[in-house]
Amino acid sequence: MRPFALLLCLALSCLAASAAKADQFNPAYLNLHQTGQDTFDVLWKVPAIDETTTLKIQPVLPPGTTPLGPRRSTYASGSSVQRWQITVPGGIEGKEIGFTGLSRAGIDVLLRYERMDGTEQIARLLPIHPSVTLVRSPGPFEVITTYTEIGIEHILLGVDHLLFVLALVLIVRGNRRLFVTITAFTLAHSVTLALATLNIIHVPSPPVEAFIALSIVFVAGEILRVQQGHEGLATRKPWVVASVFGLLHGLGFAGALAEIGLPQNDIPLALLFFNVGVEIGQVIFIIAVLTMMWLGRYILASSINTRLATRASAYAIGIVASYWVFARIALF
Repeated sequence: MRPFALLLCLALSCLAASAAKADQFNPAYLNLHQTGQDTFDVLWKVPAIDETTTLKIQPVLPPGTTPLGPRRSTYASGSSVQRWQITVPGGIEGKEIGFTGLSRAGIDVLLRYERMDGTEQIARLLPIHPSVTLVRSPGPFEVITTYTEIGIEHILLGVDHLLFVLALVLIVRGNRRLFVTITAFTLAHSVTLALATLNIIHVPSPPVEAFIALSIVFVAGEILRVQQGHEGLATRKPWVVASVFGLLHGLGFAGALAEIGLPQNDIPLALLFFNVGVEIGQVIFIIAVLTMMWLGRYILASSINTRLATRASAYAIGIVASYWVFARIALF
């Protein structure tokens, strides 16, 4: 019934082979923190292969910008980080900030502007639109579109979350049960995403990422139990499993969102639409999986052993997740 799952899983496995972190949403990041009327602290973080090899991306600051001292460079967690101070005559608002090299590098940039009064502006710049003009107060529409896009991209690049959802699709029988299960997963991770983002709860990232990987190992094992004719907890009450592990995955989402930050004057709106974006991306993925399964069932049914394909998918998911477990424990 699920012949195309093997092909999808193997594709995801190739993407995941080098990943030890939970979430692979890794854009470049520019933070401008206003310290005076015309002075700013700058933090520029760009993905790097090692301490000497970084992506060739540079911010283009407004004309007249003058550095107040040398740049201080460090390397941490796969990124090159530079810090320095600048002065911009007349301030930075109403002026354009751009980036060179985005098209060649093929990544996005997140820009965060922190004013002295505590308000913020966050923008997402794409290779096709690599510049933005800072305004005094971004409107709600800008916050909605920016964080919805970030949520969609985050889930679609978060291969471990996708493997967990794929495993649920392989386990759960019937569209109604699948809908209830995915809804339970959504509600659960929405709760912990909100609690962690609002600093109501705090759990260190490395254990969270390791347990997320263990949750995938568990559901991969449940797929094999079904294939062997046994009923596990995920088969009898999949919504319970989805809820429990959804709480865990929500902490993973929150960890990634913490690196991006939220506009202090629009926290509820940004949090809501980041979550909306995550759900849109999740729905896109599920529809793609179900479509591939349907096509496989009617086009390749005669040439693919369904039982073997599903079992192979479970082993592929389990192997990738097991690798993640050990890789993430090593980061403790």
